[in-house]
Amino acid sequence: MKGIHYSRYGGPEVLEYGELRDPKVGPDAVLVKVRAAAVNPVDWKCREGYLDGALDAVFPVIPGWDVSGVVVQPGAAVTEFSVGDEVIGYVREDFLSRGTFAEYVAAPVRTLARKPRNLSFEEAAGLPLAGLTAYQVLVHALEAKQGETVLVHAAAGGVGSIAVQLAAHLGARVIGTASEHNHDFVRSLGGEPVAYGEGLAERVRALVPEGVDAVFDTIGGDTLKTSVNLLAPEGRLASIADPEVLSHGGRYCFVRPDAEDLERLSALAEQGVISVHVSRTFPLERAADAHRLNQEGRTRGKIVVTVDWEDEHTAP
Repeated sequence: MKGIHYSRYGGPEVLEYGELRDPKVGPDAVLVKVRAAAVNPVDWKCREGYLDGALDAVFPVIPGWDVSGVVVQPGAAVTEFSVGDEVIGYVREDFLSRGTFAEYVAAPVRTLARKPRNLSFEEAAGLPLAGLTAYQVLVHALEAKQGETVLVHAAAGGVGSIAVQLAAHLGARVIGTASEHNHDFVRSLGGEPVAYGEGLAERVRALVPEGVDAVFDTIGGDTLKTSVNLLAPEGRLASIADPEVLSHGGRYCFVRPDAEDLERLSALAEQGVISVHVSRTFPLERAADAHRLNQEGRTRGKIVVTVDWEDEHTAP
């Protein structure tokens, strides 16, 4: 099969496009013909070795954890999916090697859910990691409730844009930080935008003098420190970007594969509660350009890599 891989840590230049060994399909996995794979910040962080202390890399590494595609072969023990099923997945294993930036991926069923029928493959590929992150932080960690006020940082980004929609669906008032050119976008998602930068605390306090009930931090550093001072009494704080949140009494969250959570997200997408904004697509062979753009950190919504197919439902 064709795919993207890297044989050492480094910048986007270490990504190579070429022939790779076809994946083996274990008893609890299905072979997915990849239609699209979203790019996430964790992809380039893995590529540059920032997660080496947590995840072994078995080179060559195929990057990518997000996928949308079509099942072409179920494993021997699989009853959940059949040939031809359209699926999405957050296909993270406990080591780096067998990612989604390829024509095929062998995905454990614990990482998969059915693709929302109303989303394109490109949109659907952007849902798993970002959607699960938003869901697990808001529902499990912060326990956001109707009538509360939730502050979401980087509200126009991949995770933030879904978090705004989900928090609004839960009945919360949502304030979202974003660059001024993204304020209309944040409003369209159901949030009240505030600008980044100096004076952020004052701008939020002007909207919520008593403080916010929950903060969803996606940036860390100074933004996290500012957020601590914006909490109402008994307010909750969670971060996906900075473990220092623990020293402030908050929760540090790293998204995990969860088929039930992903099925709920798929259902919410089909109900029109959650949409995925795809800002740019790249063909598979240009995955390095997709990584470069994502690493700049100014993307609205998601960047997606696409795989073209003529024959939909055949195994390699």
